[in-house]
Amino acid sequence: MQNSPNKSFKKGLHVLKEIMKANKPVTANTLCQKLEIDKSTMSRLVTTLMSEDFIEYKGDSKEIILSDILRKIVFKNDREKIIEKTAALLDQIFHLTNEAAYIYILDNNLALNLNQIDMSTRVLKTRDSIGLHSPLHANAFGKVLIAFTPEVKIESLELTKYTSYTITCKTKLQKELDLIRERGYSIGTEEYEFGLKSVAVPYFDKQNKFVGAVGISGLSVRLEDEKLHKFGQEIFKLVNSYNQR
Repeated sequence: MQNSPNKSFKKGLHVLKEIMKANKPVTANTLCQKLEIDKSTMSRLVTTLMSEDFIEYKGDSKEIILSDILRKIVFKNDREKIIEKTAALLDQIFHLTNEAAYIYILDNNLALNLNQIDMSTRVLKTRDSIGLHSPLHANAFGKVLIAFTPEVKIESLELTKYTSYTITCKTKLQKELDLIRERGYSIGTEEYEFGLKSVAVPYFDKQNKFVGAVGISGLSVRLEDEKLHKFGQEIFKLVNSYNQR
């Protein structure tokens, strides 16, 4: 006996939700096992979802991913939630340091500036770069994203040289990542652009899931190394206490 339209609809939604939750390509066989749906039914559900442009195959493989349109909607919603939940934290970081505060997230092996807060009245300020991407290996935020995202492999990164301070050796970068995990914060010293320094710490949500990197960026003349390390320790304590309120 065939499933009723209502039951088929619910199963289709369950399949779509599982693909969204996975946040990575999945196969029909994996979906069958997780949802305990037989292969013929799964085939019909996948075909239907694809015909309605909710999902698609990744390239020439049989791995299933969300369609570009749906992925953009989901990611946009996720990002808006992150911005909302961390706005007060960035405000506190700014008032602690009097430097522009940022949150960066991972986006296709790049660091995406999701939000920044800078209420200073200085004439010389860092530019508004919300929505812009930067390489993972060349600033404090990107290095935190590598250090706390196991899926990002150093071997897959192209360590392009931007300044004389850019880390281009994978062994040296690995040592830096180990140090970041040990002390809880990352330092960026003119590695992407001369005249700019940064410090960042990992931000985890209340479920202890890594979300992104928060911290500050400012002019090198204001942020000597001793001050950067001091801010790194203070921001680390602030971020750790933020989700415990």
